Amino acid sequence: MRNPLSKTIVDIKPSGIRKFFDIVSEMKDAISLGVGEPDFETPWHIRDEGIYSLERGRTFYTSNAGLMELREEISKYLKRRYQLDYNAKTEMLVTVGGSEAIDIALRAMVDAGDEVLIPQPSYVSYEPCAVLAGAKPVIIELKHENQFRLTAQELEEAITDKTKILILPFPNNPTGAIMERDDLEAIAEVIQKHDLFVISDEIYSELCYTENHVSIANISGMWERTIFINGFSKSHAMTGWRLGYACGPVEIIEQMYKIHQFCIMCAPTTSQYAAIDALKNGDEDVQMMREAYNQRRRYLVHVFHEMQLECFEPFGAFYIFPCIKEFGMTSDEFASRFLQEEKVAVVPGTAFGDSGEGFIRISYAYSLEKLKIAIGRLEHFVTKLRAEKNTR
Repeated sequence: MRNPLSKTIVDIKPSGIRKFFDIVSEMKDAISLGVGEPDFETPWHIRDEGIYSLERGRTFYTSNAGLMELREEISKYLKRRYQLDYNAKTEMLVTVGGSEAIDIALRAMVDAGDEVLIPQPSYVSYEPCAVLAGAKPVIIELKHENQFRLTAQELEEAITDKTKILILPFPNNPTGAIMERDDLEAIAEVIQKHDLFVISDEIYSELCYTENHVSIANISGMWERTIFINGFSKSHAMTGWRLGYACGPVEIIEQMYKIHQFCIMCAPTTSQYAAIDALKNGDEDVQMMREAYNQRRRYLVHVFHEMQLECFEPFGAFYIFPCIKEFGMTSDEFASRFLQEEKVAVVPGTAFGDSGEGFIRISYAYSLEKLKIAIGRLEHFVTKLRAEKNTR
């Protein structure tokens, strides 16, 4: 019988995150610090609006691009929060999560052989989505000494005559790194010099702890070169509602719209009605959750400093990325032993690219109480490893 499978798909590795979750789900008294999902329930007024939409029988398809009222609220929100101007009718598309937006942006913009620059460590979907779109992923390895920010020099060195798109994943999953305005202005010069485009994944934009988030679309000359991607999963604790959006120049959005139209039809109707309320009435919820995450972040930075575990201070998202190179084992070995011996799941840095070797990702999208128990186990594990090292 002929092989029924696509070689392209077979060659794509499964997510490196799932391995540990599968184990921890069957392990009694285990704690997981691996999931990138808010521990908060979706605020009640948002859930209530979703319920109300069902009670009113609003169960039909919306327009392919999403409810106009929702797009108008997104437009107001982006103007209010980030000083970004997008036409709700022609420059915006509501998607099934930010993940769909990443996928269809790449498919709409690249041809076979085009190169897509992907800074790593970063979200696990960028590289396979580039492959599925027929592009060649080119990895830029971000450096711990630069706090995992992308520098203009690193960008310049990665560009060839086949480069077309830079994926810009900040605030960053898994490192918690951010890009400030000066950083963005420096790389914007390189982007314009080489006539490139940017897919900017800003899903964690509401989770910045030192200053207001700056979008690269707001840097001079970059609006027309940028597809801005965001959503409701992280900011409004709406992961299961599966709702995101993409904004950008009309000629790109039109092509993304075609793919979305044929493959998806429209984002979930109930979720769209709930999201309207989230944007109208959810600013206080976002602030409350951000303050809680920041409290957890400060706790982790402090406790890692006390246990002398090397870790730069993250200023975005809800992840921290400590270095475990001192223990002389791979990230996977460290995470596996930590899970088996202390019953705490973290994610090896290599799940997010080879440059994550020597690091682990810890999510602080968990209660402070649970974090303190887990970090107590980490301190015990680190102390044991250091004792083992000293007796060799």
